[in-house]
Amino acid sequence: MVSAESLYKDKTVNKTSNIKQFEWAVVEKKRLVERQDFVHIAVLVTIALVIGVYLIATTVLISKDGTLYIECARKTVDGGAQAPGYAFSIYLMHKAAGVFYDAQSLQGWIISAQAVSLLSKLIATIALYFVGSYFVGSQLSFWGVLILSILPDSVGYGSDALTDWPNVMFLAIGFLLLLLGVRYRKPWIFGWAGIAGGLGYLVRHECGQVVLYGIAWLLFNLIRPQDKMKRTKAAGALLLLLAGFGIIAIPYMQSKGYVFPEQLIWKLPALLSMSYDNIGSVLNTNMYLAGLSIGKIIGNNTLVNNMCETLLYYFVPALLIGSYYYFRRQPKKVEQTFFAAAFIVVNVAIALWQSSYRGLPLSRRYTLPLVAFTIFYIPVGFHIIAFWLGAKGVAVEKNIQRWFFILMMVGIGICVAKLVMITPLRWEKQGYRDAAEWLNKNTAPTDIIAVTDKRIAFYAERQGLEYNEKIPKRANYVVRIVKSNDEKLGTDKNIKEEYSTWVDKKKNKKIIVTRRPTK
Repeated sequence: MVSAESLYKDKTVNKTSNIKQFEWAVVEKKRLVERQDFVHIAVLVTIALVIGVYLIATTVLISKDGTLYIECARKTVDGGAQAPGYAFSIYLMHKAAGVFYDAQSLQGWIISAQAVSLLSKLIATIALYFVGSYFVGSQLSFWGVLILSILPDSVGYGSDALTDWPNVMFLAIGFLLLLLGVRYRKPWIFGWAGIAGGLGYLVRHECGQVVLYGIAWLLFNLIRPQDKMKRTKAAGALLLLLAGFGIIAIPYMQSKGYVFPEQLIWKLPALLSMSYDNIGSVLNTNMYLAGLSIGKIIGNNTLVNNMCETLLYYFVPALLIGSYYYFRRQPKKVEQTFFAAAFIVVNVAIALWQSSYRGLPLSRRYTLPLVAFTIFYIPVGFHIIAFWLGAKGVAVEKNIQRWFFILMMVGIGICVAKLVMITPLRWEKQGYRDAAEWLNKNTAPTDIIAVTDKRIAFYAERQGLEYNEKIPKRANYVVRIVKSNDEKLGTDKNIKEEYSTWVDKKKNKKIIVTRRPTK
């Protein structure tokens, strides 16, 4: 990987101090780098593993999406499943770990799903470390990935039944393979990058961006060959990249009928069969939605706000300063600039796309890839701030290092404080689990449960019908969340309370289970 030897060859630094280079920016011998990388990775993986295992062991309730993935995995992942790559991973994990628990246990499936997310985070941590090493050097990459490993959002997603870290894992692996292919000029490496992108596409469609970066770079090489990457090699690499991606992704695209969901512009057969006027209407609608989302970048539950909240606000100034320095002041190769900038541009566009077609506030989950691949610029920013604070007096180098570690320790301290206070995942919804347990013990397996949250029926291992206001007629039992005694039984006097438990004592909210009267 490219070291960060030139990270601080800024004229201002050289004029105001006699330091040769910061310790972390010195070119190291290859053997020392390998040994240091091993130590860095061991520390990062250990931290992520310990925190992740604790959260899995204490989880009260998994995410709503997680119940869908687990149901797909229990059906051995049929062709119509959402995120089939993640669901199939859960199925394989459950089969592999079945010797440790009852194969039919619901909790076993839940733990398998969480274990897949945690394992993905561990693998992604290693891949991200080497990606960061390529851009800013091993020392700065270590600090960046360390921050990522203990950010509260990052920790939570890595122990839940969610696709976020599996998506980042394939993104990181594919991205790393592209960087290795560019560095060593080996076409077969691009083929493996395409395979990683295809596997990631089965987890989340956005992971197909790996192929876009490879296509753009290789086409650029066909026009202007870079170093030893001749046109023949670039053409071969492009074919292998597309073949690796297509052999996995195209069958799935054919089965679903689209490239990206909910986007008519990508439904090619439907688009080709439209009239000219209808095509113009579709294009205008998509352009309007894109413009609307761009106009709402700043605000609650938008890209900027989500980035700030994920980074706990403290790390945001360092990220901005580090990014500016890296792109405007730091000497680097063409490929470093291209891949670093391309990832930011594409993922900002993806975040806007998510908010436009969903029509909902942007979840912080969809900003995780952008945070994960820009986290390396935070230590760079801290170094710049440390220089501003410490480039005075005689011991300039020591002052700068001291300020850097102070800034880093404050940030790590904020994260650790959050982690110390961290509670089991969704502990506030313990009432859901209590109600589910009661339903499991006091209802028949054939009973249908009307619920306001499908996770209650999922944990009760009963068929559930989710409702907002109108209760489904087929339901045998009804689960309500109420705020007053007058509300709990509704208007039907024949309905009697079967069970109740607190959801939130502070807000005086209860969860009530009632039986629908039989005729």
